[in-house]
Amino acid sequence: MIQGKSPLATTTKPYKGLAMEGVIASWYANNTRGDVRGYRRCAESVVVRLTPGSSVLEVAPGPGYLAIEIAKRGNFRVVGLDISHTFVRIASENARQAGLAIEFRHGDAAHLPFPDESFDFAVCRAAFKNFSDPVGALDEIHRVLKPGGKASIYDLRKDASREDIDEEVRGMDLSWLNALLTRWTFRFMLLKTAYSSSALERMVAASRFGTGEVLQDGIGFDLRLAKELRGGRPEGDLSTRTRR
Repeated sequence: MIQGKSPLATTTKPYKGLAMEGVIASWYANNTRGDVRGYRRCAESVVVRLTPGSSVLEVAPGPGYLAIEIAKRGNFRVVGLDISHTFVRIASENARQAGLAIEFRHGDAAHLPFPDESFDFAVCRAAFKNFSDPVGALDEIHRVLKPGGKASIYDLRKDASREDIDEEVRGMDLSWLNALLTRWTFRFMLLKTAYSSSALERMVAASRFGTGEVLQDGIGFDLRLAKELRGGRPEGDLSTRTRR
């Protein structure tokens, strides 16, 4: 495993890019509402690794669509934490309308406001590339997981092709204008901050997890992590493979 410091320097601002507040957050919430297939697929990937009564933390849930899909699928305690006050409000309202008791709180991924060993599972979708301190966020996720707890980080692959992006956007059920804007955003903004497999390897090795597994899936990846059981267990190297 590669050891060392975070490949990105920590800054005082906990996120990169524009603040997802106000009109921008509302536009994002409306634009991603139609990606039901994507949220459901991600929720199923999480739920198959849960047991009844599991506690789940979603880091940076945005409008709360994934958290809602997870909560619909079983007797789980679901909590979301986002740096955006607007997203906390939108997600809370979406959960209320869905009749689900999901707690959404405001906070920073690198300074989670939860006690040690609070959750069985943690998930982060489409936000990890925006964290100013990604290793700090991984360390905090490790801290709040129970021994044996697991995590998945879903995000965009640095090497996603133009054809893969076009196919992904076609499945998002967007208007022609929003589809055009979304393709432009992927190609000229999001890919610039996306991580390669080697960058993920360095970050995981530098974190408390030390090791993990990267599954490549379409334009994205699923970085799977696990916290050691008490007493420890053998660790392997970070591996990359393609989900079939």
